Amino acid sequence: MKFDYFASCPRGLEKILSDELKVLKALSISEVDGGVSFSGSLETMYRANLESRVATRILFRLEKGVYENEEDLYKSALAIKWTNLFDVSKSIKLSTTGVKCPLKSIDFMTLRIKDAVCDHFRSIIDRRPDVDIREPDVRIHLYLQENEYQLYLDTSGKALYQRGFRKSSVVAPIRENLAAGILGLSGWVPGDTLLDPMCGSGTFLIEAAMIAQNQAPGLKRSFGFEHWKNFDSNLFSKLKAEYKSKIKPINFAKIYGSDIDLRSIRVAKSNLQEAGLAEAVQLTCKNFTEIDPPINEGKSVLITNPPYGERIGEDNELGANYPIWATTLKQKFAGWRTYFLTNDLRMPKLMRLAPSKKTPLYNGALDCRLFEIIMVEGSNRK
Repeated sequence: MKFDYFASCPRGLEKILSDELKVLKALSISEVDGGVSFSGSLETMYRANLESRVATRILFRLEKGVYENEEDLYKSALAIKWTNLFDVSKSIKLSTTGVKCPLKSIDFMTLRIKDAVCDHFRSIIDRRPDVDIREPDVRIHLYLQENEYQLYLDTSGKALYQRGFRKSSVVAPIRENLAAGILGLSGWVPGDTLLDPMCGSGTFLIEAAMIAQNQAPGLKRSFGFEHWKNFDSNLFSKLKAEYKSKIKPINFAKIYGSDIDLRSIRVAKSNLQEAGLAEAVQLTCKNFTEIDPPINEGKSVLITNPPYGERIGEDNELGANYPIWATTLKQKFAGWRTYFLTNDLRMPKLMRLAPSKKTPLYNGALDCRLFEIIMVEGSNRK
C-alpha cells in the first residue's frame, strides 16, 4: 500500500532531501519551503527514517481537508480511527503549527485535537491515553493554513538529527542534519580531504565519517513508528541488518578537525568514540592560523561554523579576526574550496574575499549564510 508523507528539513536543504528520497524510490516527490512531500510504502518510510541524513522528521499524513472553525477540526480528528493506529497504553503529545491561520488560539486548537483523540478512545474502549509532553510514545501534528488543514502522525519520534550517540556538546552546536546538508552542498565526497579548523564538538567530522563509512545515520536510535499497531518488526529488522551489512571497515578517511579550545577537542573526541568513528578522524588543538594544511592528493575542502558574537564587544573581536583568517587562507590554502556557515553577513567583506556562492540556511532560528570561497591564489582580492 502507498501512503502520503511529509519530510521536514532545514530550509535551504530541500533539494538534497528530494535527491535522498529519489534514491529510496519514493513517489510523487514535491519540494516546498522547509520540506518535501512524497508517497510510498511502509518500507519507504522505514528507509527514509534510517537513511536520510538531512530530514528532521518524517510525518505520515492521516487526513487533510478544509475548515472554517475549531469545531470542524475537532470533528475531523474525532472521525479518525485512533484505536486502530496505536494502543491506549501509549502516551501521546499534540502540537499545532499555523501559517496565516485565522483561529484565535493555536494552543486551544491543540487541546481540542487532544480531546478528539481521547474522546474517540473513550467511545470505543472507555479508556483514554495519557499525555506526556517530554517523552511521548506517539506524536500527533496538526498543520493549519488559511482554510486548509493536514493531520499527521510523526513516524520519527525524536527529531532525526538526534542520531543516538552524541553525549556532550559545546556552546551553539550545529545540528547534525544541517551539517550533513552542508557537506552535500559543498560537493565533498569520501576520498576528498576535509578540514574543520573550528570543529567545536565535531558535528561536521562525525557526519563526514559516517558518510565515508557508509553508515546509515538512524541505526543507533529508535523511532516513533515502533509504537504503532501496524509496526512490522520483521521487515524493520531485515532493513537494519541490510544497512549494517553495507558499513565499511573503519579507516582513516582524510578527515581533520582542529579547535583552539582544548575542551572542544575533548568533547569532539568523546563524541567520535561514542559513534565508533574515532579512527576515521585526526584531531589537533590549534588556532586556525597555526594549522598546517594536510597534504593529500585529490580535492581538498574546508568547512566550518565559526563562532559568532553573543555579548557586547564580541562582534568587534570577530571582525578583527576575519582579516587574519583571510591571510591564513591566502597563504596556506591555495586550491582549497572553503565554506563558512555564519549569521555574520559582514564576514566576506571584512575578509576581503569574494564568495562564489551565498546559500541562505537556518541553524535553528538563526538566519545564516553558507559562504563558498574558492581559494585560487591571487584571484579572491576585491
